[in-house]
Amino acid sequence: MFEHYFQQLECADRLGFGVGWIAQAHLSTETQKSNSKPVVPHWQGEVGLCTDFPQLAMESFRRTSSIEIGSAVVSILASGGPIAQAERIANTLQLHGMNPEEHRKLHVGFSAGRFEFMARPYGIVPRDPVEEVAWPALRGQIFMEAGDIFLRLLRGDVLNSTQTYDTVLTRSNFRSDQDWKNVQDMAVQFYGLTAPPERIEIPRRYTFEDLKIIPAHFRRELLELVAGTHDPRAQTFLNTILPVKVFNLSITKPEVIEATHARMAEVFHEAGGAWQRRDMPRTSFVFLNAEPGLTPNEQSAAAQQEAKDALGAYWNALEGTIDPSKVSNAANNALIGNVEEVAAQLIERFHPEDRVMAWFDFFNHDSERVCRNMTAYMEQVVPLVESRLNN
Repeated sequence: MFEHYFQQLECADRLGFGVGWIAQAHLSTETQKSNSKPVVPHWQGEVGLCTDFPQLAMESFRRTSSIEIGSAVVSILASGGPIAQAERIANTLQLHGMNPEEHRKLHVGFSAGRFEFMARPYGIVPRDPVEEVAWPALRGQIFMEAGDIFLRLLRGDVLNSTQTYDTVLTRSNFRSDQDWKNVQDMAVQFYGLTAPPERIEIPRRYTFEDLKIIPAHFRRELLELVAGTHDPRAQTFLNTILPVKVFNLSITKPEVIEATHARMAEVFHEAGGAWQRRDMPRTSFVFLNAEPGLTPNEQSAAAQQEAKDALGAYWNALEGTIDPSKVSNAANNALIGNVEEVAAQLIERFHPEDRVMAWFDFFNHDSERVCRNMTAYMEQVVPLVESRLNN
């Protein structure tokens, strides 16, 4: 798998792709199936092999000349939490920036992490019955606290936990009145209250005296921060500290995309300059078939079948059951077909100023085919799109 990764990365570098995004994962997905609360019980094999993004990023820079490297994403709750993660990123940038001519950026996508089991061993579990009931909403608040610590340490602050994010749960944190009522009822029972509380203060996860990470004087201009969250409050809060861009999912609805752009234009940290559409990479599956020996119609039919098989397997593994509507929705947002069709879909679905994060079928163990798809995309699809946009 690593041989395939480096083959594809070096191919992407030669072709002129802008950023190579690496998914990070931790701990065995197969083993977690035996846990009392398995998160992805139907996934076959391991979710990912990159357990140390900084190391793989440095090796990726060494093997390439122009492409930049990003994480999609690092969980700042796992692997020691936000303090340890901030140290790792600072150290990586210190080493990466030692060459004064180095200009390639490290794009650090960070989030709470999609798979909870990867953070549980690090204490990210409910600590009492109230937290247990509130957990779906509370986990997002833990990310806010961790994000506060992570960003302020990368900024160079001296920090202690009396200065970090306060978690206070109210109705606004929950999706329904019933969800909030369940938490209120448990608070009455557990805390011995006489009436349901309108706000519930949650003790901090991270308690520490003054600290500052080392190295302190790394080249911060080589750091790009991208948050993997659709929570408007998180996007706004993180940008009170440093410029933090945002990810979107391939199945994000257009109205959410536009609302995010409007919000980020208002809240994006001033040190990052004016918000641009390219600051939110538009993730899209790419099922391109430009295989020789096939007619355009045959290429199109083959791409449709490849997409159906891959997306069906993906959602089945992720959720345990194939949801036809979700697979259909994902297919509607994917780029599927021959060169002409994929070019037309790019023009139709994306704003001319969008930046597309092309997610090729990396589940495919035929690495040569993946490289051919990337080559066809950059050498045939991209020129076609650019020509049509310029006319």
